[in-house]
Amino acid sequence: VESAEEEMDNPTFRSDTVLSDVHLHCPSKRHLMVRLNAVGQPVFLSHFKLLWSTEDLASGKHVREITTGKEHQCRSGDELCDKDRSNEKKEGESNSEGVEALLDDDGDLEVVRRPRSASDLQAEDLLRDIVCPVILMKGKEDAFEDEERECTCSDVVKIEHTMATPLEDVGKQVWRAAFLLADYILFKRDTFRCCSVLELGGGTGITSIIMGTVAKRVYCTDVGEDLLAMCEQNVALNKHLMESGGGEIKVKELDWLKDEFCTDPEAPYSWSEEEIADLLDHCSVIMAADVFYDDDLTDALFRTLYRITHNLRNACTVYLALEKRLNFTLRHMDVTCEAYSHFRNTLNDLENLQDGKMKYTVEPVKLDFCQFLVYERIEQL
Repeated sequence: VESAEEEMDNPTFRSDTVLSDVHLHCPSKRHLMVRLNAVGQPVFLSHFKLLWSTEDLASGKHVREITTGKEHQCRSGDELCDKDRSNEKKEGESNSEGVEALLDDDGDLEVVRRPRSASDLQAEDLLRDIVCPVILMKGKEDAFEDEERECTCSDVVKIEHTMATPLEDVGKQVWRAAFLLADYILFKRDTFRCCSVLELGGGTGITSIIMGTVAKRVYCTDVGEDLLAMCEQNVALNKHLMESGGGEIKVKELDWLKDEFCTDPEAPYSWSEEEIADLLDHCSVIMAADVFYDDDLTDALFRTLYRITHNLRNACTVYLALEKRLNFTLRHMDVTCEAYSHFRNTLNDLENLQDGKMKYTVEPVKLDFCQFLVYERIEQL
């Protein structure tokens, strides 16, 4: 008993697994475990539905804005919104004609709770679907043929990813900031049309895939052969999305802890001299999503960012998306955002840099642009 009390007096917190909650908001109701990767982690295939198809985007049709906090999200064609308005109209009519029915025998107002209707359940289902992991066994593919048919080519992004990993493998998961950056790309697609783009820390490749629907060429970079193989597989799964625009995605290794591009011809995902020259001569956009969670990696990223932009032939715009994560620390005995604070301090250093060679200007982007993918756009993004 005494040793148990001693252990309670000296609590130890252990956690070696990081979990992204993006899969909880995935519009597909099933997450198919398709394989184990090289290190034995389960790999899932998820369908992330675009609220507006790439065909509609190409034709320039109007897209309704979806803002955080709305109970019902507006879909293309106003189908859901029209149904909501008709429901509101019916409720208003019933309220106006039945006031007397709400009075009890003494004439007091009797409040009756409205039962949850089917439309309420459907609207809630749009915001967060039930997660049902299913293992896809060999020879059982026919069981999911109907689900595959439902996912049309023009409005679904297929991504292989893991659901929980150690910190060093978080790139194999899908994070909210990647969706936010993808939304911005689709909203400002004319800005990125025919551009040459570099993504740093591309992870599963979902942001590069969305960029590939409008840009001319995207270099999607990260480190780790297993992660890059997963990214390359995702690019192949979504090749049809880029066919109309003629975009090209090249998956390459780029280690922020090294000063040079990997050019070893025998190394997988290495760079050729022609590819390096193409990047430096034509790149006008650099992007990164949710890569600021470790101070040392943040410092390495900014060093890489400076090195690459310093060698570019043309001016470049860098788009950074991240989630401000709130953590309670015993050291501060308060809620802090240490990784975010370090990011902002490093960003300020870059903006105040005076080396006579480079000039950086930092501008925040308001999050009032349209939402094209189903995820929770929280205020910490």
